[in-house]
Amino acid sequence: MNPKQLSLIIALALGAASMNAGASGYRFGSQSVSAQGTAESNGAEAADASTIFANPAGLSRLEGRQFMGGVTALVPHSTFQDSGSTRFTRTPVGGKTSQDDYAPEVVAAPSLYYSQKIDDRWTAGVGVFVPYGTKLDYDWNWSGRYALTNIKLEAVTINPSVSFKVNEQHAFGFGIDAEYMKARLGQGVDVPGSVIAAQASGSGAVLARQIAALGGNPALLATAGDAHGSVEGKDWGYGFNLGYMYSPTESTRFGIAYRSSIKHELKGGAIWDFSGVTSSPVVNGVLQSASHRANSAARVDLRTPETLSINAFHQFDEKWAGMADVTWSRTSRMENIDIQFVGTTEGDETIRQQWKNTVRVSLGGNYKLNEAVTLRAGIAHDDAPIRSDALRHAALPDADRMQLSFGANWKLTPNSSLDMAYSYLDFKDANGNYSNNCNPLATTCTGNGETTRGTWKTHMQLLGLAYNVKF
Repeated sequence: MNPKQLSLIIALALGAASMNAGASGYRFGSQSVSAQGTAESNGAEAADASTIFANPAGLSRLEGRQFMGGVTALVPHSTFQDSGSTRFTRTPVGGKTSQDDYAPEVVAAPSLYYSQKIDDRWTAGVGVFVPYGTKLDYDWNWSGRYALTNIKLEAVTINPSVSFKVNEQHAFGFGIDAEYMKARLGQGVDVPGSVIAAQASGSGAVLARQIAALGGNPALLATAGDAHGSVEGKDWGYGFNLGYMYSPTESTRFGIAYRSSIKHELKGGAIWDFSGVTSSPVVNGVLQSASHRANSAARVDLRTPETLSINAFHQFDEKWAGMADVTWSRTSRMENIDIQFVGTTEGDETIRQQWKNTVRVSLGGNYKLNEAVTLRAGIAHDDAPIRSDALRHAALPDADRMQLSFGANWKLTPNSSLDMAYSYLDFKDANGNYSNNCNPLATTCTGNGETTRGTWKTHMQLLGLAYNVKF
């Protein structure tokens, strides 16, 4: 085992997470509390400065200077039940076969937006938001520890934007995306024999025969404990977003928004801890010990998926408004990921991912209860990018989900208001049967050779609160 395995998973995490709030994967939740209240169906509404994220052309509808500051809290509940995970010898991996609440009790992220009308045609603004993130802490002795023990992914996007109003019917928008991402993760290392001692019969004999077949000495086996590795990586990447808004009447709008792919060169380093391993096997005359696994730097080049959204808004009367959004994500960009190692002779490692493109569909509505309160609601269906159980990894046990949202806007004064939102997301059961195709004794590739087999069950709630002010 060497740093390629962990660096590979960090690449998977960052690549998977590079989708906006209209997509699945490592989607954090919502980049706008007002949008959350309608299940992100209000891309053509352009009611506040958060239109910078949904469609920058919507800035043309905003007067004066406007500010929105909000926070969204995600409250997940997740469980895992093992159904036969194995190590590279295809013998039971041992450890805890169930995991409850390996996701944190709550994760919160802020969003900030500011817009300023320059003249009758030009409006500018800037948004700062968290497009994705995750934090998973599995038990270090769970049955999938050789795939992952823990992961923390954080990202922040700074999005300056500008819109140009051609006339009352047509407006265009453009923005620059500066994206910072950072990830930290851990993984168990299956040192051959760390759990199964060499014995004359039984599963130990299976391991001994496999080690001997690979040129190793089965008499020299680690007698206690797994090794463990941790890695951290970070990078800045840059892209752009475009928007167009068509308003045939004052009460009807249609929008198209595009966010580009962003290229990242993720760089970091791996640290390895073999203190829990008392001895290791000899393979081809080389002692497979802690000294053989030196800390090293790593790099992965990846390109995140682009997204295209089409949305509509219609004000039926002074009280009722309806809206809809369809967002397509080109997640098929995230195929197999190759890890490069700087300053070492280690070859690349590949993780099988082979994602499919996804579509998210949402419908929503507003109801003006009185002059001070507007109620919101929405429903959405979101595809997961994972093609099959055999490609579902512990770092992303994702599945198709349904979202039901409720929200409200409460005017405090003529120029200030509060947005509140609540969402419930129900995920389909996510069955996993993912095998690493490289065993820990191989010299031409890196991996634990494990199969993580089981079922993840997840549901989550989102709570949002934002303050808006015009001046």
